[in-house]
Amino acid sequence: MRAPYTQIYTHLVWATWDRLPLLRLDIRPQVYDCIQAECTGLGVDLIAIGGIEDHVHVLARTPPSIAVSYLVQQLKGVSSHMVNHEVPKDFPFKWQGAYGAFSVSKRLLPLARNYIAHQEEHHRAGTLFGSLEPRSTAPRVDPSAARR
Repeated sequence: MRAPYTQIYTHLVWATWDRLPLLRLDIRPQVYDCIQAECTGLGVDLIAIGGIEDHVHVLARTPPSIAVSYLVQQLKGVSSHMVNHEVPKDFPFKWQGAYGAFSVSKRLLPLARNYIAHQEEHHRAGTLFGSLEPRSTAPRVDPSAARR
């Protein structure tokens, strides 16, 4: 074998600024297309993308030459820039600085792909998988609402 052969699958999750519902349905396709285009440009195979108003999930096969931190930086950066400069909206768009990254075995790819593709249904029904939905992406609770 003259070239390395790798199967590095990563499930990435990151949220909007302050978990605000900024990833609205009307801009989501454009954000996803932008992320897809950046993955292609980096030589990353995008397997699945999905999310809800306050966070996004990406499942990708990544070459060993791309660090996870660099990949996330690029995906967040280009998508945020695109929304703020090309999408008509009445609000500024921004991602949080943090993210989650989890390795996924080849055997579990269909499960992860299906889970990401059906994010809205999982959140609506409360059928979140702890191993695929990190605690950091749990919906924010307004402390004042608990006192009412």
